[in-house]
Amino acid sequence: MVSNKFFAIVAGIGPATGRSVALRFSESYPVVLLARRPESYNDVVAQINKAGGRAIGISADATDESSLASAFETIKKEFEGLQLAAAIYNVRPNSRPSRKPFLQLTISDDLEPSLIGNIRGLFIFGQKVVPLLLESVDSSPYPPTLVVTGATASIRGSKNWSVIAAGKCGARALTQSLAREFGPQGVHVAHAIIDGGIDVPDAEHANRNDATPDGKISPYGIAESYWNLHTQHKSAFTQEIDLRPFNEHF
Repeated sequence: MVSNKFFAIVAGIGPATGRSVALRFSESYPVVLLARRPESYNDVVAQINKAGGRAIGISADATDESSLASAFETIKKEFEGLQLAAAIYNVRPNSRPSRKPFLQLTISDDLEPSLIGNIRGLFIFGQKVVPLLLESVDSSPYPPTLVVTGATASIRGSKNWSVIAAGKCGARALTQSLAREFGPQGVHVAHAIIDGGIDVPDAEHANRNDATPDGKISPYGIAESYWNLHTQHKSAFTQEIDLRPFNEHF
């Protein structure tokens, strides 16, 4: 049954993780889907509402303070009286990730988009959702939760991944800091390292791992892991998980 007291927010809706997480959390909560473009969330919102859930989509740029502030004003009006139970930051930089040799990179085209999308956006989003999550600590059926989507680059750099790793590592460090500050106050902050290709039919690397069945990460598997993080007892919080298909090299 969908709650009439609590809701969830998913920032960053695409064809894989964001969509699947929104669908999974919509089984228990009304959900807000945030994305820069309405075409990213329209189909998912329609699917959830058709299935008997409740979902709204809002066009917003999580890396822009005024855009996100406007989105949260809309959320306040639409979900008046409801409290925030879970928030997921799944935002990607507003440009294609730069995988180029270091000396070919530029600050404006390569470094700044990574830092803005991964660190600035999480900073702005965190300052919006953490106060709402704190308000839910005493009443939420599960610990109020913030989950941040990371990647292999969150824990190490590699050739041609310098600016991507810089942004992802920064987001991981910020998430760790939030976990240490707000965990003792009852808010579960977790970071998820997605270590492998995600099973999206038109993904650039769809045939990695020799096209082995289940050789790519199921976005529904990711969503279930995020839900499990949300439902963990406060005596056993997981601050970080890493997910990969069974045949991924690591």
